Amino acid sequence: MFAFMTLRILGAHPLATDREGRLLSRIGTIFPRTRTLVTLPGIHATQRIAYIADLNSTRLTAGQTKLDEEDEMSEWQNSVDLIMDSDCVLIRPDPENMALAYEADELLQELVSKQKIKFLNLMNPNVRSTIKKRGENWRIAPLPQTPDEMKQIILASITPIGGKAIYYYSRDTGTRFITYQQFCNLGNLPDAELKDHLIEIHNYSSKYNRMAHPEVAFFGADKTFTHAQFFQTLQDPVSSSYEKLKTAFRDAVPVELREDNIEDVQWRNTMFTALLGQHNKTIPEEVLLGLSPEFFMQIEWLPGGMIEEGELIFDSIFDELDRNPDSPDLQMLCDEKARGFIFNFVREFGDIEYVNIGRVIGSLSRRPSAAGRRDVYVSEVKQANIDHPIVRISRMQKWGIREHLNEGKDLLPAIMEAEEYTEYILDRRLGCRQLGMNLTPRMTTRKISEHYRGYRYDGQLIWSTYFERDYLPGLATDKIPHARFKDLSFCLKFAELLGRAAASNIIVGRMNLQDDVLFDDGDEIILINSNGLPTDLIVSDHTGTFSEYQLPLEAFSKAYASPLLQRLSCFVSPQTVVDVYLTAFVQRFAHIQNDYRERKRAFDMLFKHRPRDEHGSFAYRWERILERLNRTNPVDLEKAIRKELAS
Repeated sequence: MFAFMTLRILGAHPLATDREGRLLSRIGTIFPRTRTLVTLPGIHATQRIAYIADLNSTRLTAGQTKLDEEDEMSEWQNSVDLIMDSDCVLIRPDPENMALAYEADELLQELVSKQKIKFLNLMNPNVRSTIKKRGENWRIAPLPQTPDEMKQIILASITPIGGKAIYYYSRDTGTRFITYQQFCNLGNLPDAELKDHLIEIHNYSSKYNRMAHPEVAFFGADKTFTHAQFFQTLQDPVSSSYEKLKTAFRDAVPVELREDNIEDVQWRNTMFTALLGQHNKTIPEEVLLGLSPEFFMQIEWLPGGMIEEGELIFDSIFDELDRNPDSPDLQMLCDEKARGFIFNFVREFGDIEYVNIGRVIGSLSRRPSAAGRRDVYVSEVKQANIDHPIVRISRMQKWGIREHLNEGKDLLPAIMEAEEYTEYILDRRLGCRQLGMNLTPRMTTRKISEHYRGYRYDGQLIWSTYFERDYLPGLATDKIPHARFKDLSFCLKFAELLGRAAASNIIVGRMNLQDDVLFDDGDEIILINSNGLPTDLIVSDHTGTFSEYQLPLEAFSKAYASPLLQRLSCFVSPQTVVDVYLTAFVQRFAHIQNDYRERKRAFDMLFKHRPRDEHGSFAYRWERILERLNRTNPVDLEKAIRKELAS
């Protein structure tokens, strides 16, 4: 068997394009045993045939015999399907031979960057498990996030076999879909060329690839139109055969799918679903982790590392960054913080099988953006002998050393102010718990090292603080589907939990820098039981607490009427829901107030050891919050909210 020193290509480079920027080949087949890549036009089966022919020619030239049938089958089985997608090569692995897929991966990295090589067939448990264990969730071929991206996927899928580009190619299943409109367009061709295309469609629509999917399928057609019609009609003159086939194809396709209209939502969604395959083989990892819908398509998975025999091995993509330190794409992909998170997990657990780190790429709350660091990360940590991975959320400290250096401060003051801010955050968390806010039960403060980039201290290693908590498997209150509120039992329990949470929220003066109350905007998580009913409400982040500590609480009645006003039209029994919300609000407020009055010294002394400054230190804010709590009549507060609801 011949094994070439360098990767040999039969055809063009996998990402080569024509003058219009279109890929010369949309598919490829790689043979790791002989280090050969085939990108010749056709389908994967014809590429394998071309490879065997070339290999036999090489053997004959070297004085050897041709491969026998058994050896040819062995070569076919030890090959890997590739799909070229824009500037990316997608590997479609055999789930039973992942080692072969990674051999192909290693060879492809001789031609293209690792960041441009992704994997398909990820709904298969073996494929996904192998990728996860290598800490390579970032190599999952992503689904589009917007209609425009769906359009790009569809348009980029158009490909030929041997003639015109008339097929929409599914990179997941290997099926090429021909639409009724594309079939109609063939009528503009000369008879000889038309006949060639009809024969091509007939031949390939009767064949199946090695994944048992048809090579060619008729988009949207029911079972009345199959390749069998071609055999019957191709006995006639080509023009009459074509007209009969076109009529039969039209009658088998619903009216709304007969025209290729990428702007039409139904046609676009139907085609996109077909291209993904019936079982949607590229469902994002956040779905499988059980994350709530707000996370769907909002996580960008990052390179990390894998664990082999207890040893941490960082992804080889970091070596590419070392060789190309000025590459903006590699800089963005190889997030320095991801390595720091992994270091901390390995130190904490010790018995890790794998870690995957993802960066949340969009804000999950409705509040406006503000100054300071806002980076949020999701970590998937799998321990040995534990069935399910642990999912944790990490949020970088808003004001750290980096932010203070960016303000032009010297290093020591920047370090001191960052540490003071950490204490301030933790003090606020303690104060919130003392005043009845139902926060996440566990939050850990950790640090990672990273290199500072700025006009001063550029390249300086600094330590950045982040806060880590367990993921809450529920729904953010502001993202609960309105259909849920058609169930009265759901409405009443929701109103009770939200009313209790509102009492703590108003007491601690939770607002943003624009003087807007922060409540019911993404941080309040409703936990739901197996019957679909709310069981608890947990506040995932205490951002903005103790910001407002001077105005009377009645001034915020409109903000605490707003969660009901926004949903009144959805509730089954609006007045009953309002009554439950306000009853829960008053009872919870009165309970916290009585708790303070009965144990006043415990509350008053909690932060006496902290510096007191009437310009706004936390100790001073704590005093003012308690004074306001003590003098507020919850019944008057309820009346103020009812007045807003009535108006």
